[in-house]
This record gives sequence, C-alpha cells and structure tokens, in this order.
Amino acid sequence: MDHLPTTEAAVTALRTIAAEYAREIEVSHDIGADQTSRRSAAGVGVTIDPDGSLPHEAYVEFGGLPRLSVRLYPDDDALITVEGIDCPDIARDDVPAFVRSVFDDRAFVKARRFPPGRFLIVPLPGDRTHREYMPTLSLTPWLNGRVR
Repeated sequence: MDHLPTTEAAVTALRTIAAEYAREIEVSHDIGADQTSRRSAAGVGVTIDPDGSLPHEAYVEFGGLPRLSVRLYPDDDALITVEGIDCPDIARDDVPAFVRSVFDDRAFVKARRFPPGRFLIVPLPGDRTHREYMPTLSLTPWLNGRVR
C-alpha cells in the first residue's frame, strides 16, 4: 500500500485510476483554513492553522457508473460516496484501494433478512472490508445489481 502523505498525492493517485479505468474526473481544491469544510471556525481571511500549516482539501468526482465521489480532508481521511451512500472516515491511504475495488466490481451489497437491512461492503487490502449501512430506499439500479 502506498503512503499518500498529502491531499495532492491522493489526487494524483485518483487521476491515475481515472486514466486506468477510462473515467472522466473533475477535481476542485479548497486551500486555506478559511476554505476547508472542517475549519469553518477559523474566521474570515485566516488561511493557516495554528501550527502554521496550510490545510488542503479536495473534492473529486468520477464520471460514469457507479457514481463515485471522494472528499479528501486535510486530516488524512476521506468521505467516499458511492451511488449516494456516504462512506465516512476512510483513511487517505485506503482511498485508491477503495476506488479500485468499486471500479473492479468487487464491492457488493449484503442483504440481511432479520433484522432487515442492507450494507455496502467494499473489500480492502489485507483481508479488511469497509461496511456501510444502506437505507432501503437508497437502492439504485447499480447497487441493486450487486445484492448478495
């Protein structure tokens, strides 16, 4: 697993994945404490954190199906949204593997009969998985085609 020390390194990795899978990619950047979503208390015009660092957040949206977007936070984590299902707190180093798993069709929806429920399961390296609860009404055609 590659270590992605910065938001820009993660964006570069996602651009590479987009090229590998022939996907369009759109990237927007928010740089500065007054621009990033988790630092709204920084105040207007305050661009650096108290430690002197310049926080960098990026939003990446892939074209095609499944609909997939990634919000990379300056705190070494990400929010990945697959077909409207939010998968929060993904480690930045796991983002490329997560995206590849979805694009390689390894992600699936596990249906549970009792109590009823559905979960998006995304395999990650090292025999790990990310498991996210899905509201029943959120089943899109892409997700419905992956129910096990």
